[in-house]
Amino acid sequence: MRSSSGRNSSGNNGGSRGGNSGGRGRTSGGRGNYRGAGNDRDDRQGGGSGRPRRPRPEERRYDVGPNASQEGPKSGRGASARGGSKGGPKQGQRSGGRSAPARSREYEARAEERNRERYAGRKQVSLPKTFPGAEQEGERLQKVLARAGYGSRRACEELIEQARVEINGEIVLEQGRRVDPEKDEIKVDGLTVATQSYQFFSLNKPAGVVSTMEDPEGRQCLGDYVTNRETRLFHVGRLDTETEGVILLTNHGELAHRLTHPKYGVRKTYLAHIVGPIPRDLGKQLKDGIQLEDGYARADHFRVVEQTGKNYLVEVTLHEGRKHIVRRMLAEAGFPVDKLVRVSFGPITLGDQKSGWLRRLSNTEVGMLMKEVDL
Repeated sequence: MRSSSGRNSSGNNGGSRGGNSGGRGRTSGGRGNYRGAGNDRDDRQGGGSGRPRRPRPEERRYDVGPNASQEGPKSGRGASARGGSKGGPKQGQRSGGRSAPARSREYEARAEERNRERYAGRKQVSLPKTFPGAEQEGERLQKVLARAGYGSRRACEELIEQARVEINGEIVLEQGRRVDPEKDEIKVDGLTVATQSYQFFSLNKPAGVVSTMEDPEGRQCLGDYVTNRETRLFHVGRLDTETEGVILLTNHGELAHRLTHPKYGVRKTYLAHIVGPIPRDLGKQLKDGIQLEDGYARADHFRVVEQTGKNYLVEVTLHEGRKHIVRRMLAEAGFPVDKLVRVSFGPITLGDQKSGWLRRLSNTEVGMLMKEVDL
């Protein structure tokens, strides 16, 4: 009996295991059914109980949106519902659900026609002139002033607010005024603004430098001091080779022409070292006029700056620009010049500028030069 029971028990266990194995086999068949293999286990499961079957993980759909399946997760379920990192299908990967049907061309055409009818009666919006790409006339005034060197745009706006800027003789108070730098005359504090790409320099010419931009004999000349400039500069007037002092360099042709024209009478001041004693009426002689081989030459001002024994340092101011004019006048009066320095050209003074140094003129100095010759 015992052995019989053992055999029956063993047989039952074996049958149970066989049934379980069969179940696993059918489960595998269920997976195959999801992939297209035929099996009726899914129909039998839950069919008798009347309860809806809960889908297995591999059968869940990840459709979202208005056409989402009821079995799948609903919209806003999380990363898995949107195809995130927790099992959902990646974007662009086909899911098991249906996608929204594409709209036909006729539908798109009707929608576009409706939109045209909707906006047909609306007024056309005109873009402001400051909008990028719109038609713009001229440049904003503060931008022109900033480029001319009067500070930042905000600083130039403050100049306009203070009523210090005028265009063609009219004081400007509103911001954003547009101007044509080529045609409009712009002034700040009554001084003309050089709005174009002009350059103005003052050089303290040393003795021995030739007043030319190039010298065929290879001597040192003015051009050696501006070789690194992109634009071509030229000198305003001349100084003798042995005369030192202020000489202007620019690319503004009209200004250079007027500064050297006798009509405008721009004054130049020189310091000359002579040996005395000198008579008290030397200044009167120079102001009355000295007869030279090419006509009379008159000084506008004369004074003694310093005296050390018989050595005198005198200042001579005149508006003429003839060659060697100061040397010839003093030599004709009986006092040859040992050393001559030009300390000013119009409103531009030498100051403490060292010999051989080149400096850019400030906007105020340029404006004063232009005012001197009615520009």
